[in-house]
Amino acid sequence: MDRERALARVFGAVVPEYERGRPGYPDAAVDWLLPPGCAEVLDLGAGTGKFTSSLVARGLAVHAVEPSDAMRNRLRELYPQVDARAGTAEQTGLPDDCVDAVVVAQAWHWFDEAAAAHEVARVLRPGGTLGLVWNRPDGSVPWAARLRDLLAAFGAGQEDDPAPQLGAGFDTPEQRTVTWRHRQDRASVRSAVASRSYVVAMPAPEREALLDQVDDLVARFAPPGPQVDVPYRTLCWRARVS
Repeated sequence: MDRERALARVFGAVVPEYERGRPGYPDAAVDWLLPPGCAEVLDLGAGTGKFTSSLVARGLAVHAVEPSDAMRNRLRELYPQVDARAGTAEQTGLPDDCVDAVVVAQAWHWFDEAAAAHEVARVLRPGGTLGLVWNRPDGSVPWAARLRDLLAAFGAGQEDDPAPQLGAGFDTPEQRTVTWRHRQDRASVRSAVASRSYVVAMPAPEREALLDQVDDLVARFAPPGPQVDVPYRTLCWRARVS
């Protein structure tokens, strides 16, 4: 929980970059993560609402738990119909058996997994589903592979498949990967990188050097035009509460 609060301070400092540069999530992934008949959802670690937007678009009743005041305030501005509240993955503040699904976008790896799984099981209705999702650059596209390798050289490391360890409260997780492309203006690729936690933590000269290299890479290797289609692999896991 202390780690989540520390990260809340980190991400709270880069809300404009996060909102400008981070992609949402493809419909195929969203639909796969939500159970049939789903009506009420908890978006856990919701940030500024990148996944929340897909839930609102489907007409669902949405609760959003986010520890960062700055990110939660931005979510409220964008989606005033959402029940956005302070909390953590381990202590959501929601009642027992209150939602049909819990979704966690780009955040499960920051939580205390055992405590978060216990809390998710508590708030899910019988038969409810936990869905986890991450967007990652698709290295099968040459210029995106260059971007991935550049970030690795600055300390991002390699991202292994984050198979969740949910414990006895859940059925065996299922996995699916969706490939897609997110269209954004070229400058916002820099913003997407600037919003990563390890980049925020860099000394300013090192951070600016990395971001300048991102700009140069996009200018030299991404397809021409005012916008660029950034290729992603969206890794999804889902598991039903036992």
